Amino acid sequence: MALASAAAPSREDFAAMLEDSFAHGNLHEGAVVKGTVVAIEKDLAVIDVGLKTEGRVPLREFNGPGRQSELKVGDTVEVYLERVENALGEAVLSRDKARREESWGKLERAFQNNEKVQGVIFNQVKGGFTVDLDGAVAFLPRSQVDIRPIRDVTPLMNVSQPFQILKMDRRRGNIVVSRRTVLEETRAEQRQELVQNLEEGQVIDGVVKNITDYGAFVDLGGIDGLLHVTDIAWRRVNHPSEVLNIGQQVKVKIVKINHETHRISLGMKQLQADPWQGIEAKFPVGARLTGRVTNITDYGAFVELEPGIEGLIHVSEMSWTKKNVHPGKIVSTSQEVEVQVLEVDPVKRRISLGLKQTMRNPWEVFVEKHPPGSIVEGEVKNKTEFGLFLGLDGDVDGMVHLSDLDWKRPGEQVIDEFKKGDKVRAQVLDVDIEKERISLGIKQLEGDPFAEASDVRKGAVVTCEILEVKESGLEVKLVGTDLTTFIKRSELARDRSEQRTERFAVGEKVDARVTQFDRRAHKVTVSIKALEVAEEKEAIAQYGSSDSGATLGDILGTALKRATEKKE
Repeated sequence: MALASAAAPSREDFAAMLEDSFAHGNLHEGAVVKGTVVAIEKDLAVIDVGLKTEGRVPLREFNGPGRQSELKVGDTVEVYLERVENALGEAVLSRDKARREESWGKLERAFQNNEKVQGVIFNQVKGGFTVDLDGAVAFLPRSQVDIRPIRDVTPLMNVSQPFQILKMDRRRGNIVVSRRTVLEETRAEQRQELVQNLEEGQVIDGVVKNITDYGAFVDLGGIDGLLHVTDIAWRRVNHPSEVLNIGQQVKVKIVKINHETHRISLGMKQLQADPWQGIEAKFPVGARLTGRVTNITDYGAFVELEPGIEGLIHVSEMSWTKKNVHPGKIVSTSQEVEVQVLEVDPVKRRISLGLKQTMRNPWEVFVEKHPPGSIVEGEVKNKTEFGLFLGLDGDVDGMVHLSDLDWKRPGEQVIDEFKKGDKVRAQVLDVDIEKERISLGIKQLEGDPFAEASDVRKGAVVTCEILEVKESGLEVKLVGTDLTTFIKRSELARDRSEQRTERFAVGEKVDARVTQFDRRAHKVTVSIKALEVAEEKEAIAQYGSSDSGATLGDILGTALKRATEKKE
């Protein structure tokens, strides 16, 4: 009986032994444990982890984005023990949580060591995408997907690829990753390797990858180079799309390499002959050529003389007469124009052109048709403080100075009689072709009163008719001429007491002596005082002197008496 009792333990003994095994084992809730697949029921895997009962785990938890698990009976798997026994008496197990716990440990080590991790983009969310990092779910911001913004992310979904962890917080369960960082590092390594194999001056084939306003990016086989718009062709290229298309294969020359920034400057025009070589012989100064207007600016217009060669017509060289007009009012883009070469600078690659030089100087044409002395008619275009401007034939202007408006009156008074638009006749006085000036005169049409007054000269005695009596003097006209002048108050008499303007009246005639007569300056001055002084000197010389003891009254009385007798 004793042997039988020892060989067959009771049911209570088995329960005690099982509880003892639990107490001394590592099976506790919240731990990752190993188990064996003992059966597969439809979409569930039955797993024995050494507890009283097995646990059931959905088969989908053994799958994942980008991977399909082929689980079979007898496989050993790791699962997360959530509860030892639920209400049904089964162990509650989770493969997802086991993978997550294991993955977090690996990810934390990778984050600390700045190592890349493998992951799969499996879903799109607001602001980015979710990535499965072997059980742990991370967030991939849209800005971190690629180096350049991409529209379609479908080809990147459900594909295992490397990521860089930017940020992780285990307590909150947050992980942020970047695919862009990995691509940038890879590209930097590739660029460095590729740049080391390139040399300045090397000719290489490439493919146009992108086109911008300032140039085009050319793929040189893993590294991009910039083909600036000015290096596409020797001729003017307004936009790269005029010459290049995306995907086009081109042959380029490496102009410059910056080994620090890995930037490569490319050129296409450098593969062609420089059209500026021997430019002075091709376009000598003074030569007349035909070209096409390619660009118009505020300061002039650019003209293409041949492919790759452009010259500038400065606004000052566009028209003889249109001085303050925008170049776009004189020429238009694509217009064929005849120009003259004014200057060539091969060092600065500049050619100065002239448009007006291909036309006759309008001042030369004017003086041929209207030499000095001829009569012309023009329209009053402008009035200034120094004269009138008249529009004349040939789109040129002539000026009538204030002094040439009237013989008798000051120009300041006469100019008010003219207004813009008036048709005016004038005489051509002078044409200065070099200074582009035409001098006109209106008063010259009436004849020169100084030229007609042939008898008037300095020292002559003239009779003057009083036109106006002023406090400061007399306005008079020389009888027998059209000359007028003004006798100052101080010149009205020799004696100061007689220098009174009230002694005179309008219409009276008085004799005076000419003290100044300048035909060129058109100026005449007369004086009653000068006449009296001259007569006194003459009388003293003829009829007595101060030494004879005779008084001035005696001498003048004698002279007057003899003059009267002679006249009778």
